[in-house]
Amino acid sequence: MKVDVTVIGGGPGGYVAAIRCAQLGMSVALVEQYERLGGTCTNVGCIPSKALLDSSERFHEAAKSYGNHGILLDNLRVDWAAMRARKDKVVQLTALGIDKLMEKNKITRLQGVGRFLAPKRVAVDGPAGTTELESRHVIVATGSKPLDLPFCRIDKERIISSTEALNLPEIPKRLLIIGAGVIGLELGSVFARLGTRVEVVEALERCIPGMDSELGKELERSLKKLGFVFHLGARVGKVERQGDEVLVEAVSAKGKELALKADYCLVAIGRKPNTQGLNLEAAGLATDARGFLPVDGQLQTKVPGIYAIGDVIGGAMLAHKAEEEGVFVAEILAGQKPALNHHLIPGVVYTWPEVAAVGFSENDLQAQGRAFKKGVFPFMALGRARAAGEKEGFVKILADAQTDEILGVQMIGPRAADLIAEAVTALEYKASAEDVARICHAHPTYAEAIKEAALAATGDRALHL
Repeated sequence: MKVDVTVIGGGPGGYVAAIRCAQLGMSVALVEQYERLGGTCTNVGCIPSKALLDSSERFHEAAKSYGNHGILLDNLRVDWAAMRARKDKVVQLTALGIDKLMEKNKITRLQGVGRFLAPKRVAVDGPAGTTELESRHVIVATGSKPLDLPFCRIDKERIISSTEALNLPEIPKRLLIIGAGVIGLELGSVFARLGTRVEVVEALERCIPGMDSELGKELERSLKKLGFVFHLGARVGKVERQGDEVLVEAVSAKGKELALKADYCLVAIGRKPNTQGLNLEAAGLATDARGFLPVDGQLQTKVPGIYAIGDVIGGAMLAHKAEEEGVFVAEILAGQKPALNHHLIPGVVYTWPEVAAVGFSENDLQAQGRAFKKGVFPFMALGRARAAGEKEGFVKILADAQTDEILGVQMIGPRAADLIAEAVTALEYKASAEDVARICHAHPTYAEAIKEAALAATGDRALHL
């Protein structure tokens, strides 16, 4: 079969790249090894975890705060099977929506494992046999898979990855999480809200270590209120299953030996690129020392016509990063000159309060020795936040000390995942803090915190602080 573009991998990067290529008039074949499209994000990542996060947050609110609103509930309880069934339904509908998009854009979909036969030839080994594809361009979008520890084998029963955590047969009484990053804290939040005792072991000294340290401290305080127990700066030395329990031995930041037991241990230390089965050698390609596919500024590998996007090339492992890269490559193939600034791809943690950031953190600017101004505004000072009972968190805006150009925005609080889009827009258009400070924001809204933080960054002008 001959096509203009072969895309290997049907996750958010791959299927979006396929759609954009088709929109631009190219014939496209999309190769995905699993029956469902959408990759990790749709099937065992972003979508199912957010479904459980939403369900568990509703239960938690009903149990802890509805009484403050004059809403009284008796005999409140969780139907875990129904909660998981709802999550599965959300995943199914999302995957079906992607199928419809493939049909709408006349994209040829092939189920099976794609492997290179030559730089422009790909074989797809699927349920119906092997199909060979020949194309002018190939986009590798095979994503990533969970990392494990060298001394810890994930058995998918008691020692688990995020995939298994989404489908546990029961709500654990005790859950131990290795890693205080995004995945661990999101899934830990689900179970802590449902009554699980959650302990987190993290080798570094703070939560969400890839983000601004003030965000990590504020999130840690909030999660402790939810019942989280943190062992920060602790090094894990042993993970062992003992029947229906898991033993984790670690050494604390102060040198104290820890012996922690739980019903399940979630290993959430990150993800690694997935290039298994691609037969890269046949295309003249090889991964780097960390397993990533090296690419240039146009996301092209060293072999002309072969591109790679998403988790498989490194950087922030985010679905929206992969999508932007997919569109970027498609438009390059069409002869356009798109721009993509990885520095302005936002990061989000879907705990509650939510955490979001874009641009430089305060830690980054301090390390650079760059002079900056800072404006911080707490959500508790907003009428909308008080009315909703959502008073945790703040918005922080960092601006250049001389030019006032916004360099970074960090926030933790209600709807931060949605609010960060305003900050991304501001940075994309090189707005100053003064520009944002003079934009009218509706009242009462959570978004007013962004305006107030911008006012604070331009001479301590916040109106409600």
